[in-house]
Amino acid sequence: MSIRGVLIGGLVGLLSGAVVVPAQAAEPAYTVKNGVTQPVHSYQDAIRETVWVDIGLDLDRNGVGDRVAADIIRPATRGKVPVIIDASPYYATAGRGNEAERKIYDANGVPVKFPLFYDNYFVPRGYAVAMIDFSGTNRSTGCLDTGGRSEVASGKAVIDWLNGRATGYSAAAGGSAVKASWTTGAAAMIGKSWDGSVAQGVASTGVEGLRTIVPVEAISSWYDWFRSDGVSFDGWGTPTALGSNFENANAKASCEAVRTEMTTGAPANGDYTPMWQQRDYVRNASKVKAAVFSINGRADLNVKPINWGQWLEALPRSTPRKLWLSQTGHVDPFDFRRPEWVRTLHRWFDRWLHNVRNGIEHEPQVAVESGVNQWTEYPVWPAPALPVRLHPVAGSTPGVGKLSFFGGSSTESFTDPGTTTPESAISTPNATSGERVLYSTGELTHDVRLAGIPRVTVSATPSTPTAHLTAFLVDYGPATIRSRTGEGIRTLTNETCWGENRPGDDPCYKETEATVSNVDATIVARGWADLANYKSLSAEQPLTPGQKYSMTFRLSTADYVVPKGHRLALVIAGSDTSMVLSPAQLPGVSVHLAETSVQLPVAGIFGGASIAETQQAPQASRVQQDITPGRLDG
Repeated sequence: MSIRGVLIGGLVGLLSGAVVVPAQAAEPAYTVKNGVTQPVHSYQDAIRETVWVDIGLDLDRNGVGDRVAADIIRPATRGKVPVIIDASPYYATAGRGNEAERKIYDANGVPVKFPLFYDNYFVPRGYAVAMIDFSGTNRSTGCLDTGGRSEVASGKAVIDWLNGRATGYSAAAGGSAVKASWTTGAAAMIGKSWDGSVAQGVASTGVEGLRTIVPVEAISSWYDWFRSDGVSFDGWGTPTALGSNFENANAKASCEAVRTEMTTGAPANGDYTPMWQQRDYVRNASKVKAAVFSINGRADLNVKPINWGQWLEALPRSTPRKLWLSQTGHVDPFDFRRPEWVRTLHRWFDRWLHNVRNGIEHEPQVAVESGVNQWTEYPVWPAPALPVRLHPVAGSTPGVGKLSFFGGSSTESFTDPGTTTPESAISTPNATSGERVLYSTGELTHDVRLAGIPRVTVSATPSTPTAHLTAFLVDYGPATIRSRTGEGIRTLTNETCWGENRPGDDPCYKETEATVSNVDATIVARGWADLANYKSLSAEQPLTPGQKYSMTFRLSTADYVVPKGHRLALVIAGSDTSMVLSPAQLPGVSVHLAETSVQLPVAGIFGGASIAETQQAPQASRVQQDITPGRLDG
């Protein structure tokens, strides 16, 4: 053979070898069948690791950047996957879920137990799950600042790291840099209560890569968790006191400056301060780029319903959204609507993280638990409601009268005994009560849906220099509802399983059932205020006994249908001792009816009159502009 033939033959052999041993193709990250991603990855063999991400702050003032621990579980695949994030202060303390699950690590510090079902269910379907310890908690460094910039940075920095904009390390101190080469960079944040609150805070930064958030019973303004229009909630303390329950040893030893800042910024008199403004996510809701799936309880007196309403109203109108509103208190949907929750959450994450075109964004946005375990859907939120203003009119029984389009001209009085509860305030609606005044419609001729944030304007003269006000909207009529016992659920002994199993981390959880009460009155919305803040939420004014003051304050967000034949009432009282602190000197209060009104967000028709006709009714007083948390006066 010639030299040329040898060269050609050798080249052919080399080329043939290249064909015989091709480069290994990347595995697909997910498989879709019947419109949803399928469990194609091994949960048993999933990669479990911890990365500490620098959040760009040094609140513990040790000269080293604060790092948050992100415990990650992801499928062992060459395909890139999106990430579901739950950032929390609870992983080493209160735990997560109805069964208070905590993280568990092996002897080498590798996470082997991830709370909740997210990892068991979603990792096999091509998702990573990251559970982040807030700064100053569990295995993170830095300080816990209760809703502040450090907590928001705890979530935002991890999303930045997933997208190559922040640095992650293999250890809490020192260590080598770790890159997130395994992810698409698309992220979701989910969580109940504090966890969901920080998800809203992170979304309000407009961070790139956060595709959706799923806040459950979440705080949108921390002022509205600790305070309400100038009055402090009883027993809820300060951000400092709350945070101290969850700080790790380093934070307890090194974060006195942060605690002092929070204590100083949360005056007991209920004034709104710059510290509260920093912790108000509503004011930056216009920056949100993520789709929002909000879940809330109508009877939640932990995270009061004002939080979800003001958040959804402030979002850009173009934001894809979904809202579930249950009759429960502070309860996760996994424990009141489990099969439908898992199915819906699966499709929601498929749509926004894997870009599966399943049409969920075109389905009705709102589902409301209208009866126990009975759900009614509506197309959009905020609902197309218009404000209807009603005024109290005195009746033949002192302290009891009617709600009318036309204002009354008399004055009626009550005394704050310092013992008023919601039950005592709304009982015996046809009789005089010295602790409140009550005004109701006649029996409604149509169902009336209230959908939005009601507001009440009270013109009042106190007999002392201190006065607190409470207002209730009440549906008077028979109903079967979830009871307040156990927040509306009871935990059973049998379990159901949701996802793949692994020794030490199973997906099985106890079932629940509704607790039920038969009632003759249902509170639709409630609100509390300090009359001394009539001029300003950020600076109370001394009250002069015998002088008249007017104050407008918010009631809790409602999406509620008052049935035909029932009556809707406004109840005005002093301090609701089940929720707020009583004033230093308990007052008698005279209510001037001509200048008092309630503004209702009515969707549809009201009492036989169309919205258009209602809007043409004479207006006896103008409802004052609401003082919105997030805006300091001036």
